[in-house]
Amino acid sequence: MIRILSLLLLCVFAAACSPGGDKPKEEASAQASGSYERGPNNGRLLRDGDFALEVTIYETNVPPHYRLYAYRDGKPVAPADVVATIKLSRLDGEVNQFTFTPEGNYLVGSGEVIEPHSFDVAVSAEHAGKKSTWSYQSYEGRVSIPAGIAKDAGIKTESAGPAVIRDVVRLMGTVVLDADRHAAVGARFPGIVRSVNVQQGERVRRGQTLAVVEGNDSMRTYPITAPFDGVVLARNTNVGDVAEAGALFELADPSNVWIDCAPLAPMPKP
Repeated sequence: MIRILSLLLLCVFAAACSPGGDKPKEEASAQASGSYERGPNNGRLLRDGDFALEVTIYETNVPPHYRLYAYRDGKPVAPADVVATIKLSRLDGEVNQFTFTPEGNYLVGSGEVIEPHSFDVAVSAEHAGKKSTWSYQSYEGRVSIPAGIAKDAGIKTESAGPAVIRDVVRLMGTVVLDADRHAAVGARFPGIVRSVNVQQGERVRRGQTLAVVEGNDSMRTYPITAPFDGVVLARNTNVGDVAEAGALFELADPSNVWIDCAPLAPMPKP
């Protein structure tokens, strides 16, 4: 593990120092150290002739958002006199667009600058009939590794996307009947069981007659029917039995079941 970490650190160092990267050494060094020109509010100062725009991300006790400060000949410009936009292009292709409205002595962005703060920035500002545009890279936590070094280190990358992790996952558990499709069926009125029409294990349909009972009070027979499609799990009666409060049949629908998985046992200690 130590050897792998050392190798990765070596790759990162080599990539940062490599002259074969996309940016010159001076630009990469300036970006890493934050050594660009800063304005009075410690933001990035962008210049176009005598006009300048200071770009800051404010996040003290609030969600991160842009604040812009405009200057002409080094003097503050009224925020209401400037129309500005910022477009952020992220590594995954997502683009965030911000417009700005005056607030106090600055322009405030129209939304939160979500993490990570790592993107290509395009800034546009219009003042006194003149439009100025700038673009720069604001990368946070990015590292470039040249293809040759990555190959030597055995580093491989693939595009993220849906894929089958495993075809079969073996788990220990218990098959449990769906409580909404499990019923104990009894007689509505006490009486004598005159006929039983099903056997244990038999599949029945909703409304099918399971048994016929003769009521004690009315002396009339009535059917006991299945409340849903399912299987007779238990038959607790025979012809001639007295049907009272107990269940005569137990029904369930095994086409819909739950798997109650037991927690995996801890691995034995060596």
